[in-house]
Amino acid sequence: MLDALEISRPDQLDSGTLSEHVFRSIQAAIVRGDIPPGSKISEPELARTYGISRGPLREAIHRLEGQKLLVRVPHVGARVVSLNHAELIELYEIRESLEGMACRLAAERMSEADIDELRRVLDTHERDEAFQAGVGYYQQEGDFDFHYRIIQGSGNRTLAQMLCGELYQLVRMYRIQFSATPNRPRQAFAEHHRILDAIADRDGELAELLMRRHICASKRNIERHYLPAQQQTPKPRGEA
Repeated sequence: MLDALEISRPDQLDSGTLSEHVFRSIQAAIVRGDIPPGSKISEPELARTYGISRGPLREAIHRLEGQKLLVRVPHVGARVVSLNHAELIELYEIRESLEGMACRLAAERMSEADIDELRRVLDTHERDEAFQAGVGYYQQEGDFDFHYRIIQGSGNRTLAQMLCGELYQLVRMYRIQFSATPNRPRQAFAEHHRILDAIADRDGELAELLMRRHICASKRNIERHYLPAQQQTPKPRGEA
């Protein structure tokens, strides 16, 4: 697990900065999938690797729990989150509703400069090597994330706190996991452009509808991923 973190040991960092470094390193590795879902997080191993005391390390782990990336299992300790099919669908149902609302508000409230910046974000996505090769979608976070920009552009701080704070990295983790599905990168990019056009036209109703359809398409992509396993599950005796 630790090999995937590509850790350098910043011996001269103070405890607060080192805790932040550890937090960001583990967060990135989990979101990228370098530390697989369900993996146990070993505090002694991490402490040795980073040369960090248990106090700052536990602070970093606590922050990752707050982002829903780690879960505390009784008598086991911290593990990387691993949502089952039903939980993942629930997460996307939440996204469909709340990001649809955010998109409608963004169409009403984003400035022309913000819309121009959003267009430049999509231009950056289109030039990305993985996207050009058809093997993935641009996965930078924050201001380079199309969804993040729209949520911030909604002007609703409560929505932003939920979708860009508490749930953001968990959602990114699964967006990245399913973004490389064949044909999905180009489809998602085209959907993003249609959403942007609706926002630029100040058509909040259409922008919300398109965002909901976009996330619903991602949800169907996830359902197709789980379908083979569901079909292979033996049915109880007597069930049609």
